[in-house]
Amino acid sequence: MDKPITGMMIYYYMVCTRKLWYFYNSISMEQENENVKIGKALDEQSYAREDKHINIDDVINIDFIRSKGVLHEVKKSRKIEKAGIWQLKYYLYYLKQKGVGGIKGKIAYPLLKQTLEVDLTQDDENELAGMIEKIYEVVNDSLPPKAEKKAFCKACAYFDLCYI
Repeated sequence: MDKPITGMMIYYYMVCTRKLWYFYNSISMEQENENVKIGKALDEQSYAREDKHINIDDVINIDFIRSKGVLHEVKKSRKIEKAGIWQLKYYLYYLKQKGVGGIKGKIAYPLLKQTLEVDLTQDDENELAGMIEKIYEVVNDSLPPKAEKKAFCKACAYFDLCYI
């Protein structure tokens, strides 16, 4: 049986399908990665007063909810902003599928002291449905997709697995 698609899987799909395949198939390289450690430290230190890490069905993990009807996702930088936007749209989509509508999202970049509003449209919902199908195609393949050299590969926790 297929595992449910998580917000992190949507993020990885947007970043790198090879990384997505490894993650889905329980191959983890992130525990020792310096960038991951920095992100976790930022997460622990930012918005300390908020009730954080709201896990719903082990599918979505909302960083925090500050005001009624607004989900917040914390990101270190805007380098892979599109993936963060789609991750948050997936949270909104997932909750809407559960009967929780009329909510919005906000991405916080504490190091940049910036935020970005995120809404879910009908077009986004259609796009996410297609994305979910494509994700299952990728992760159910017997081998990971071929490595594609991208600008951020050297900072990726899976770099050694892909290129060495």
